[in-house]
Amino acid sequence: MYTSISIFAGFILDLLFGDPYWMPHPVRAMGKGIQVLEKKLRRPESSPEAQMRAGALLVGIMVFCCALLPALLLLAAYWLHPAVGLVLETFMCYQIMATKCLKAESMKVCRALREGDVEKARKAVSMIVGRDTAVLSAEGITKAAVETVAENTSDGSIAPLLYMLLGGPVAGFAYKAVNTMDSMLGYKNEKYLYFGRAAARLDDVVNMIPSRLAALLMIAAAWLCGLDGKGAFCIWRRDRFQHASPNSAQTEAACAGALGVALAGDAVYFGKVVKKPFIGDGDRPVEPEDIVRANRLLYVSAAALCAGGLLLRWIL
Repeated sequence: MYTSISIFAGFILDLLFGDPYWMPHPVRAMGKGIQVLEKKLRRPESSPEAQMRAGALLVGIMVFCCALLPALLLLAAYWLHPAVGLVLETFMCYQIMATKCLKAESMKVCRALREGDVEKARKAVSMIVGRDTAVLSAEGITKAAVETVAENTSDGSIAPLLYMLLGGPVAGFAYKAVNTMDSMLGYKNEKYLYFGRAAARLDDVVNMIPSRLAALLMIAAAWLCGLDGKGAFCIWRRDRFQHASPNSAQTEAACAGALGVALAGDAVYFGKVVKKPFIGDGDRPVEPEDIVRANRLLYVSAAALCAGGLLLRWIL
């Protein structure tokens, strides 16, 4: 019961306050931990097999520590008093969620585009995407922002919420550790091709179910938001595997269908063009208001999972 209350309260707190820049965040601590372990474990001159073993060791250490520490803190807090435990667990759930932050950062892009300030929009979108943004046009910037909202509907909202519903903030923090490792190490370049493989593979595994659940929730949200629910379902069925990752195109396809636009396509990473297939039919060009619509899908999807998940916890 305490965990359910904490998840609900944490969800509301995230929607209200997001992630204030002044507040220390556990993901930053995870990032520093990954950097420290990488310096100690990664040996570029070693064999591919040795690099993969070192990368797997880093993954194991991070997941273990990021699950153990919150578990011990919660045990101590609830031992002191249930109210202390409830407050700490609520704060943990709040910090695991990233729904408001995703909306806030993507809306900076939208506002800049509305003002006609492409350079400002390019700078804003560079904060939330991994691709090179210097070459992006206004349409490319808009598409990048919509894609980020769509993909992170799963990674930043649905997946952490699902893991919290299943295993409380301990499972939520373990998931965030995996997701953070993938974002820092899971690149198919010369530096991380072998060392980052364990992080990338584990991220694929832990996002297998959440990404598909997120896509289905987004399809339902399209109907509720007055968007093209039928198109969302059809494009999702057709294009959900049009990505190198088995999970990334799930929500992108649903979003593209709901909006009636084409997403993905070629992008530049670290100065190199990466060929990608398009997702969606592109009945019309993307526009800044599509960022607003994508965020609406994000919020409705997250609210539906929170309500449905808590109801199931209460029944079961």
